[in-house]
Amino acid sequence: QGADLVVLGGLTEGTWPAAPKPDPWFNRPMRLAAGLLLPERQIGLSAHDFQQAVGAAEVVLAHATRNAEAETVPSRWLNRLTNLIAGLPDLGGAEALAAMRARGQQWVTLAQRFDADLSGVPPEASRRNPRPAPAPPVAARPTELSVTRIEKLVRDPYAIYAEYILKLRRLDPLAPEPDARVKGTVLHRVLDQYVRAHPPGTPGSVDVFLAIAETVLTEECPWQAVRLHWLARLRQTAAAFVAWNAELEANVAVAEQKERLTLTDPPFVLTGKPDRIDQLPDGQVRIYDYKTGALPTKDQQEHFNKQLILLAIMAEEGAFGALGPVTVAGAEFVGLGSAFKQAKADVSTESLARHRAELAKLLRAYRVRSQGYTAMRSVEREARIDDYHPLARRGEWQPSDVSETLIVGDRDG
Repeated sequence: QGADLVVLGGLTEGTWPAAPKPDPWFNRPMRLAAGLLLPERQIGLSAHDFQQAVGAAEVVLAHATRNAEAETVPSRWLNRLTNLIAGLPDLGGAEALAAMRARGQQWVTLAQRFDADLSGVPPEASRRNPRPAPAPPVAARPTELSVTRIEKLVRDPYAIYAEYILKLRRLDPLAPEPDARVKGTVLHRVLDQYVRAHPPGTPGSVDVFLAIAETVLTEECPWQAVRLHWLARLRQTAAAFVAWNAELEANVAVAEQKERLTLTDPPFVLTGKPDRIDQLPDGQVRIYDYKTGALPTKDQQEHFNKQLILLAIMAEEGAFGALGPVTVAGAEFVGLGSAFKQAKADVSTESLARHRAELAKLLRAYRVRSQGYTAMRSVEREARIDDYHPLARRGEWQPSDVSETLIVGDRDG
């Protein structure tokens, strides 16, 4: 069983086959001496994929003649194939190659006409798509979000629309990569296990911390080079974290425990899973969130990254089980990237009251039928490609464009 038509695109050197990735640890002679495979082995595997795919009943071979910077070089397999066919004059190779190129030229010509000749095309069909702000029925809108997704609702509401209303999710990659999610999972497991072994206020041990780190990395990170790199980064911050944890006078009351807070105006459920909540001797609590990347600035916390502030609101409302309603004495981000860093959040009474009101105002706004979910409303980095940017036709508009609200779904909803 096979496909009737197979399209093999990206037949450009550096794309298919991809250029071998540089090895940060071993050069080629060292790999040979150690009995390791050379990076070029991946090219051989790609050649095998090409050989199998090109044997289909009907095949389209395509490559871009230019990229954004310069002309490209056709894939070695495409060059080899055309040279082989052209070198068979007695078997009509030249004629067969010309016929192949003529069939392909039909599609190239058609694509060129789209850009060169728009006469006769209705204006509504040729105009670019606007910056979208779909407005679905109120009944279809989410009534539950986590504290981390509130930032997404502020920065890029369209992503909330696509994820929670259209129910679209990015598929897991066929070949997993050591991305930020994996790195975060590793860090949280290391810190959680260490704090369980050495609670706050007890003598710490860097050796125990690093032993836990090695074990967790072995279990969670199958990429050897990445595993060694991450372990080296943890070594840089281990002593500082161990000393900081030993100086705390508190008990860990909550660790990665997901809870819910039901709001009434408007009716909404806010969920939160704090990395750690410590209870002080006087009954007050401190909330901590571990970070592997850059810590949010005060301005970012005030307007966008309200995770700790919202967790503080949940804690004061008694959302975290047996902990009950408590006073939040402090909250801070704890960074374990290239260095041990801390960034405090403003959880004063005035700050929490103001953010409660702002959250209610934000949620009420999206209970109005005419309120659309604007794409890239206030993104941090415009160049960053989000999972839902292709769906929003990001390349056809600019973040500075005025959004166009479009009523979608049941118009009576």
